Amino acid sequence: MQDSKKEIISWSLYDWANSAFATTVMAAFFPIFFSAYWSMGQDASVSTFFLGIANSIASLVVAALAPFLGAIADSGSYRKKFLIFLAFLGAAMTSCLFLLRAGDWVLAIVFYVISCIGFSGGNTFYDSLLPCVASEKKVDFVSALGFSLGYIGGGLLFLINVLMYLKPALFGLADSVQAVKVSFLTVGIWWLVFTIPLLLFVKEDNGGKKVKISESCKNGARDIIQTLKCLKYLKTTTLFLISYWCYIDGVDTIVRMATDYGSALGFSSSSLIVALLITQFVAFPAALLYNLFGKKIGTRNAILVAIIAYCIITTLGVFMTKEIHFYLLAILIGLFQGGIQALSRSYYTRLIPKNNSAQFFGFFNMLGKFAAIVGPFLIGIVTLITKSNRIGLLSLIILFAAGGTLLLKVDESKASKEVERFEEKIARA
Repeated sequence: MQDSKKEIISWSLYDWANSAFATTVMAAFFPIFFSAYWSMGQDASVSTFFLGIANSIASLVVAALAPFLGAIADSGSYRKKFLIFLAFLGAAMTSCLFLLRAGDWVLAIVFYVISCIGFSGGNTFYDSLLPCVASEKKVDFVSALGFSLGYIGGGLLFLINVLMYLKPALFGLADSVQAVKVSFLTVGIWWLVFTIPLLLFVKEDNGGKKVKISESCKNGARDIIQTLKCLKYLKTTTLFLISYWCYIDGVDTIVRMATDYGSALGFSSSSLIVALLITQFVAFPAALLYNLFGKKIGTRNAILVAIIAYCIITTLGVFMTKEIHFYLLAILIGLFQGGIQALSRSYYTRLIPKNNSAQFFGFFNMLGKFAAIVGPFLIGIVTLITKSNRIGLLSLIILFAAGGTLLLKVDESKASKEVERFEEKIARA
């Protein structure tokens, strides 16, 4: 039932659940712990290489499988089942990191890759359940609620984990090594516990379909080909996807490169962790407030404002010289990061056929996984040519400008007509 408070809160809590993995594991402790503990004795360049390979493998697997799994889920109404399976897989593999000892870098990579697949793959089906729990009237708010709870939930556990790392004795832990290991375990437990409400209370609208998994796989393979073909009928949806890929590539590049950029400027690791915490806690209320802003000026216009804001943030980053500047930029990023992510997700629901939401969100998430590919490459090339990290960072404005220009051409009313014609075409087929 759409707009049920219980279902909305239960759905949103999954963001609270899995965001702990994004903050504590992906953004903070795993990269540091991998080089300092699991690959102890290895050359730094070797450990960095394998860590990069691990991230690439996870991203490519999810990007390749997301549309296919989404098509299967739509065909047999398996969205929720896939989500629960991937969530429990990711949480279990994250918890297993607790068991590894110094030198176990191969197992660390295996567990991490599978955890990332659980995290990213699960988000495809989590996003696709949004139309099941929220009507078009409330979809912006519910999407923003999910992101805001994700920021506060991930931020709260990350804060606890950081305190454990800095003051292990206060938590009855032997040292910082044990603290980091226990942190991985807490993330797995946190992820599992807060997935339970979605498991119990979110109902998937299956349209009366009861298809066996084997039949669903066949239908899924057929539907993925059909989706690629149907994008030519949904030109406005395709235009938005290209726009989204451009600007979200810029957003993700800033998120992933910020700590490296800060390190290059000589900022301390503690200041980088503080900045990450600032972004998390600012993004919590900001995502909800930005939804209200979107209601005032329109969802598309609000996304455009966020794109302009990122152009300004990028420009300010070029002139950053002190740690206080880094903190101020962290606040600015927090103000717009949740908003642009939440409104992009909810806006997309208005541009796709509702009965094929998992299938289309497979493409949406596939583009998200391929994001932050062009951005880092662009920064690297420009930096190499100009011999300046600051000019390299400034080059990201190209992505934001491209995304914003394409978004200006997206017409929601035109998209609705295209979806209507497409659904009629499918019904006649």
